[in-house]
Amino acid sequence: MTTTCRLPDGFVLHAHDRLASTNDEALRLAEAGAPAGVVVSAGEQTRGRGRHGRTWASPPGNLYASVLLRPDCQMAVAAQLSLVAGLALGEALVGLGPPDLDLQLKWPNDVLIGGAKVAGLLLEGAARPDGRAAWVIVGSGVNVASCPDGTPYRATCLAREGFAELAPPAVLRPYLFALAEWLGRWRSSGFEPVRKAWLERCMGLGGEIRLRLDREEVSGRFVDLSETGALLLEQAGGRRRTIAAGDVFYLDG
Repeated sequence: MTTTCRLPDGFVLHAHDRLASTNDEALRLAEAGAPAGVVVSAGEQTRGRGRHGRTWASPPGNLYASVLLRPDCQMAVAAQLSLVAGLALGEALVGLGPPDLDLQLKWPNDVLIGGAKVAGLLLEGAARPDGRAAWVIVGSGVNVASCPDGTPYRATCLAREGFAELAPPAVLRPYLFALAEWLGRWRSSGFEPVRKAWLERCMGLGGEIRLRLDREEVSGRFVDLSETGALLLEQAGGRRRTIAAGDVFYLDG
């Protein structure tokens, strides 16, 4: 169902009670030629997923939404949209939460409160023959009313963190307004303003981390983000390594 509730200019919401996956529905619309700004939301998902095909528990009461974008850039640059969206979502939650909210961003795509995961993002896209993005889907899941148990990471939800009782649309709207603003800055000024703002809320900057990559695990000190959004890892002897994608684990001490 398409709805005309107040959203940023250029955004149109397709709200569903139940879907297999909001990303899958957004993909269907993208391939059918839908314009940028289409937003797909669902009250629950039957096959929600996160990065690397992991299952994303999707019971009613939480936010599940995907935004279709058509950025005019190379796919490598479009990967920055994960950080753009994470920054926007974090900003929206800070605006909705209590004054002392301890919100941080985990590279490359998670939002944490008190060190526990409250939201995650999933980017999926396709390239044209020239290597530029045909479309990018930014999927988001926010634990509003509940969070899963037995996860490999600590999880939390807004209801546990001092937020007023919220329905998912009350989280989606400020997120989309913040996303529209940060997309505008990204398009007009490049990644640097995003990079600076993201680092101000970064979890683990300057500390020791372990990174799980496709074929290896590496560890070192998280020293910075590159001008493209990659993680800069300082290893033994001062050698720096640029990491474009991986799972971050924080080391005690």
